[in-house]
Amino acid sequence: MDLFDSNSSERASLPRNMIENSMFEEEPDVVDLAKDSTAFPTFPALDPDEVTYEPRSSRLLVRGLGENDMDDDEEDCESSARLLGMSFMNRSSAHRSNSSPYTRQAPPRSCSRPSSRTIVVCVLFLVIVASVTMVFYFLPGCTFTKAGCRKPNKTNPMEPVYPISTNGDLFPWAQLRLPQSIKPLSYDLTLNPDLDKMTFTGRTVINMSILHSTNRIVFHGANINITKATFKLGDGQASDVTVLEYKPRQQLAVNFSEELKAGQYCVLTMEYSANFSNAYDGFYNSSYIDEDGNKRVLAATQFEPLSARKAFPCFDEPAFKATFLIKISRKKTYMTLSNMPKAKSTNLSNGLVQDEFEKTSINMSTYLVAFIVADFTPNTKNVSETQVSVYSVPEKNGHTEYALTITSKLLEFYNNFFDINYPLKKLDLVAIPDFLAGAMENWGLITFRETTLLVGKKSSLLEKQVVASVIAHELAHQWFGNLVTMRWWNDLWLNEGFATYMEYMSLQEVSPDLETGNLFLSVRFRALDKDALNSSHAVSTDVNTTEQVEEMFDSVSYEKGASILLMLNASFPGDQQFRKGIIEYLKQFSGLNTDTDDLWNSLTQTDKSTHHMNVSQMMTSWTSQKGFPLVTVNLMGNQVTLTQEHFLLTSDNTTHTSSLWNIPVTYVNDSCSLAPECRQVFTLKNKSDTFKLSKNVTWLKLNYKNTGFYIVDYGKDGWSVLTQALISNVGVLTHEDRASLIHNIFALSRLGRVPFRQVLNLLKYVSADTETSPVTEALLQLNNIYRQLEKRQESNLASRMKNFIMIKFRNLMANQTWEEEENVSKQELRSALLEMACSLNDENCIQQATSLFKKYMQSNGSLRIPGDLQQTVFTVAGQSDETWDALFNIYAHATYDSEKRKMLKGLASTQNPQRLVQILLSGLSGSLIQTQELPLVISTMCQSFAGCLFAWDFIQENWDRLIEKFPIGSFAIQTIIKSVTFQSSTQAQLNKVQAFFSGLKERGSQMRSVQEALETIKLNQRWMDRNLPTLRRWL
Repeated sequence: MDLFDSNSSERASLPRNMIENSMFEEEPDVVDLAKDSTAFPTFPALDPDEVTYEPRSSRLLVRGLGENDMDDDEEDCESSARLLGMSFMNRSSAHRSNSSPYTRQAPPRSCSRPSSRTIVVCVLFLVIVASVTMVFYFLPGCTFTKAGCRKPNKTNPMEPVYPISTNGDLFPWAQLRLPQSIKPLSYDLTLNPDLDKMTFTGRTVINMSILHSTNRIVFHGANINITKATFKLGDGQASDVTVLEYKPRQQLAVNFSEELKAGQYCVLTMEYSANFSNAYDGFYNSSYIDEDGNKRVLAATQFEPLSARKAFPCFDEPAFKATFLIKISRKKTYMTLSNMPKAKSTNLSNGLVQDEFEKTSINMSTYLVAFIVADFTPNTKNVSETQVSVYSVPEKNGHTEYALTITSKLLEFYNNFFDINYPLKKLDLVAIPDFLAGAMENWGLITFRETTLLVGKKSSLLEKQVVASVIAHELAHQWFGNLVTMRWWNDLWLNEGFATYMEYMSLQEVSPDLETGNLFLSVRFRALDKDALNSSHAVSTDVNTTEQVEEMFDSVSYEKGASILLMLNASFPGDQQFRKGIIEYLKQFSGLNTDTDDLWNSLTQTDKSTHHMNVSQMMTSWTSQKGFPLVTVNLMGNQVTLTQEHFLLTSDNTTHTSSLWNIPVTYVNDSCSLAPECRQVFTLKNKSDTFKLSKNVTWLKLNYKNTGFYIVDYGKDGWSVLTQALISNVGVLTHEDRASLIHNIFALSRLGRVPFRQVLNLLKYVSADTETSPVTEALLQLNNIYRQLEKRQESNLASRMKNFIMIKFRNLMANQTWEEEENVSKQELRSALLEMACSLNDENCIQQATSLFKKYMQSNGSLRIPGDLQQTVFTVAGQSDETWDALFNIYAHATYDSEKRKMLKGLASTQNPQRLVQILLSGLSGSLIQTQELPLVISTMCQSFAGCLFAWDFIQENWDRLIEKFPIGSFAIQTIIKSVTFQSSTQAQLNKVQAFFSGLKERGSQMRSVQEALETIKLNQRWMDRNLPTLRRWL
């Protein structure tokens, strides 16, 4: 799945390829889908793999605003008041007057001695309490019902404590993951959606094999009402059975009085009904407004990671692969799509048509099943014996040509690169009006946001880069994830890390004009930033709750996974060794499930070089522990000493780990630093090691082109020598290495390893740099400090920081044009520079942007603003009340998706309190702004101090409604939390964030993203406390 939908301004702050989740893309004129809308039986025998487990008894509760809704006048008044520092959202807290007659009086400072009677009573009470406690402690596991306690099981005293199902019977399973006693072989699914009533009925037939003798079948189902269920064993007769449900874990079960024997086959048939999902998962409804102004309704699916169970009862875990035969009924005015080609259509007696699709030719996991009921139109061509089609709403069919072209090229590339042809007869790519993720890799039916698939013929290369990157990511999944699938969500990186790596690698071959190298470099920097936190996690880590499953979709699984694959590939001798290992892995495990060790073993076995490398030994250190190493280098003549330690940003007294990594350290020196043949490698396996160079050198630059996932400290003298080398000749290092130095020194300053004055010394050279990656990295780092100063209300210091940035980059900013630019790298650079200049109120920039917007308005949209300048122009337009209204009117009628999303960011950048509230409430209701865009809106607002105040109060007031629409732990929630906290740096801000999230309990308090937010604020606070004096002197 591709998490983010990105554009140039967001790539620096978000893990990029997750374009599946800065995804949060936009769709024009869409009506949002996220509408407000129980005897004690005998314990069954244990399965061989069952473990004692104490289940949580409470359910996740969500609530709406209800009586807390405000009328318009109240919102406007209180919105204005908030800018003056008064919180208007938390109106439920009452403040007592000091003169209140109910004020508790201070107790006297002396106390009387207790009476003898009081002492006797207290002692007796304590004895009773202790006795009862001992009784409870020594009793065997006991469920207290009218039947009392069952007799202890002397052969197995550690029995599970089973939960109670919805009908009051005991539910026969007490773990999150399903038992391994049953294996589904095939599903026969019949679905009857009613797009008028927003409901559907279904019939699911599951053919199963019994692997271990058992007297129960446990599987998944959520928000579905099973009306009839029958079971057939072998060739016997089908009989009615009762399906039990345990809602907290979304599990269903059937108990049997007689044991099912290993080796038998059985069939479970269920009929059920359900409502379409009101969120963006399961089988959900969507809609759009056609060119005649009519609302058109459709239905689509999004099952990853845990939502196939919301559409049909199933074994909803990746390892339970099976085949699927799918039938869907529809009105004659609609069409249907699923994973496989349509086999036939049958007219039904009720006037509907039933489409039946071919049975899937290979086994697949439930999260990859997909189906759509809509009125889309295709653009089709045949590629390597595969029919490739791009579907969209009819009005946007003209925007599908580029996606069809780049998909065709990528499909041929992957067929050749993996030496395995795409296994299905057809490949559909479908743009869905309402879609939370950036895209989803359903086998044969890939679904996208409209902004990540549709692009106009006149679009810039930078806009096409976004679409091509998402398509490349999802196509890679057809092999990594679909053909070979991780066994459990703890190894999600095997899917997402590979798809992310292949995304960038494939486009460098297929479409080098898109210049994805800068983008890949930037996301590797951001992955390092996140993985430096103590709250990070290992690439392959334990996943034991549904929230933890959602949280695995983050930059560690995606960008860090891709980064360590890049590092590994760079470590192999020659260009083909890595590819050979990947092909071996895919062929050996085709159609199966794997874990991380399977991958490393495949790569180790294919390394036949004289310097045989144990890949498993090397790479386990990168996937089994969180974080990454800090490599310190000491150069004395021709002798080099390297030392490694855990690069861990911690704001408390957390003990630094003794972790070691197997690090392929690459390096260049002053005599040869640019060409690939200059690169040399030394493997650092121990805490410290020394090697000698062939001659004395002046300086070393480690981590050539930043292909390794580590940070380097050169020491005071080493940094000084490198700084002087860059000042003398900016081209002495590659642009990747210059960007790497900038990123590393800011990270080391944050760690407290180098003084900030050392950072300032390095930045002296930056004025002479004109390459995209080092300039954009410097801009991002300096802007982060400026925004922190602004949010600390250090207005004088923030103003001086603004002046410093403008002085440092003024010449480069002034050299940027406002006309069409064909080079992607230059577009990225211009976009970053001009967005920064206008955000810092540079007069010339604002004048140019304002003039361009007026011409755009006067042309009624016929004048096209260059794609890389649109965000700058629309953001400037959002600052004025007059042009904000004009921009909003254009946004409401715009049809070009990428452009429309930039308009929304411009609207959200306003400082007008009433409009800020208007946008937030509109996004929450889905009336004018799609709810899927709320993470984007909040992220944009939080670029300013005033906007972040409103966003923070909005989140607190509407948290329960937000987690109804976006699952707890999802990337949308991660983005929202990060946006409102990552630039905070005061104790007051920390206290407010900590107080709010700690009060959420099961509604989100334990999320990893909350821990990251608290860590980040503490780290920001520590950095500011250390460096404010330096900033004041320097500025």
